[in-house]
Amino acid sequence: MKKIVIATKNAGKVREMKDAFAHLPVEVVALSDFGQLPNAIEDGETFAENAAIKAKFYMEKTGCACLADDSGLEVAVLGGRPGVYSSRYAGYNAEDWANNQKMLEELCIADVEESPANYRCSLCFVDTDGTLLTSDGRCDGVVKKIPRGKNGFGYDPYFYTNEYAGRTMAELTLEEKTRISHRGRALRKLTQKLEEHLA
Repeated sequence: MKKIVIATKNAGKVREMKDAFAHLPVEVVALSDFGQLPNAIEDGETFAENAAIKAKFYMEKTGCACLADDSGLEVAVLGGRPGVYSSRYAGYNAEDWANNQKMLEELCIADVEESPANYRCSLCFVDTDGTLLTSDGRCDGVVKKIPRGKNGFGYDPYFYTNEYAGRTMAELTLEEKTRISHRGRALRKLTQKLEEHLA
């Protein structure tokens, strides 16, 4: 059975990816199973570049096929920020609450209660034979200052979805979220490519 390392330290992302690949003949393992590995230097200017950097870096470190994700929130009134800096918006290794607080402060400075926004996700799978597979996904909605819901992670409590009107990502079940999320959409595309690669 093919082993695929999910190249992230974010437990929420690992959970979503394990669920997406449950029907594939693969063993999905977390990066944390390999102990303390150094962080990949995410110096790309796009989500796709950062996903490729991480996938290649951790494939070399673990000796296993790796799947990396780079994703984030783009808020229109903030000129697309936090964008590729979403996970470290309030500083390197910042926690979700700190990143959310910085976004809320910037919404206050912009003097708005809400703004159109979208989540973006780029996935990159790198196999030990050099195979590289990629996919992208997007989810549109609105960011508001009032958080709702306990599910999800990151900016989810502040992101009100277009598909589930009036509900935030953090109010959705994992199944509902996977159906509409940027990562869910990217994972469905990548799953098809992986099935062909593994055949």
